Formats: sequence, structure tokens, C-alpha cells
Amino acid sequence: MTLGLLDGHPLPRTALDERLAALRNGSRSTALPQPGSSEDRQLVRWVAQVLLTEALCEAVAAERELPVSESGPARLDQQAAVELGSITAAAYEGSAAVRAVYEAVTAEVEPSPDDIAHYRTMTSRPPATRWHLALPEGAFEADPDTLPVALAEALRAALPGEWVTVGPWKAALLATLTIPQNHDPTPALREAARRAAFVRWLDHERAQRLTLVDGLEHPGDPGQPDNHHRH
Repeated sequence: MTLGLLDGHPLPRTALDERLAALRNGSRSTALPQPGSSEDRQLVRWVAQVLLTEALCEAVAAERELPVSESGPARLDQQAAVELGSITAAAYEGSAAVRAVYEAVTAEVEPSPDDIAHYRTMTSRPPATRWHLALPEGAFEADPDTLPVALAEALRAALPGEWVTVGPWKAALLATLTIPQNHDPTPALREAARRAAFVRWLDHERAQRLTLVDGLEHPGDPGQPDNHHRH
């Protein structure tokens, strides 16, 4: 009846049973594996690890006297969820304590100048060209390469503002716009670096402070009998 041990102290399994019951009685219950199956036991392990992560972060938040907002669940985008891993992402989304610890642990994490420079080198693109066009029914902007070839060629040869007619199309090129393609990558790189730092910190804290019990091992543990992932 133990979920696991935190700093040597047993955590009751009650929270796991309640979380599983909520899932099995929820709107997505039909997507869950058959109770008693190997996949179901893996789900139980996965939920257990989410709860242990939440309990660990609740303890850290209390130790550091962090303010824990009682706001509702958060939502991560797909990239952030992948970088954190499914267990940590679920704990982050569902627990304000996890989010508070995340902010405290990663507050001073910044991408290095070399990382920023490397990203700029790998993603640098020339400015894009957009045409501001007039049509009989109104004005709009378009990439020249998306226009019919004959119309684009006629517009290039015409004077600015001159109407041209090519087949069924009539248009005038009012202005050529240059759109920068290279934005500042620092905010995105900062968030990626913060997620990586939190994963490293959390892995260390889990190893130091959590003790898993038989049947509730990590679902990816190759030693547990329901891990069928093989290379």
C-alpha cells in the first residue's frame, strides 16, 4: 500500500488509487488499456512516477518556502512536453508546486553566447520578398512565387502602380516589401536551456530522495517485467 519512499518516509498509495480512478471514470476512459493487462500495469507505473514527482516538488517547495499559486493546470506546447519527458510534463501541467520549483531552479539559466551564435548560423535565411498588390476587388500581400508565373513576370516588367492584365488576372504592383526572416532566438533558446536544466536537476533529486517499490518501478526500467521495449 505504498506509493514509494521520499527521504526514506513512505508515501501512501491512496493518491495513486484516486488518480487512477479519476482516469478510468473520465471522458477518455475508452482510450485506456484493459485493466490487468501489461499495458495497464505500465500506466499504473507511469501515474505513480507523476505523483512521486509532484510529491518531491511539493517537499522542495516547502523547504525553500516557495510561493505556490493555486492556479489551474498549465498547458505545455508539444516541443516543451517532449523536452521535459511525458512524466515530468504531466507533473508540470498538473501541479503548481512543480511549476514553482521549476521557476526557482531555472531562474538564472541562460543560453551561452556560443549557443546563440551557433543557432543563428544554422538557421540564418535571407530576407523574404512580399508584394503589396492591388486587385479590382481590393489590396493584399503575396509571395511573388505563389502567383501565376505569367502574371508575376508582367508585374515585374510594369511600372509601380501600373495595371497589367494577363489572361483572367488583373493586378498592379504597389510596393515590394522586405520581410526579415531572422528573429532573436534568445527567448526560445532560454526556455529550451531551462527545460534541460530542470530535467537534469530533477533526475538528480529523484535518484537522491526517492525510493521506488516493487510494481511501481519506472515504466522504462528494463528490469521490470512489463517493459517490452527492445533494441
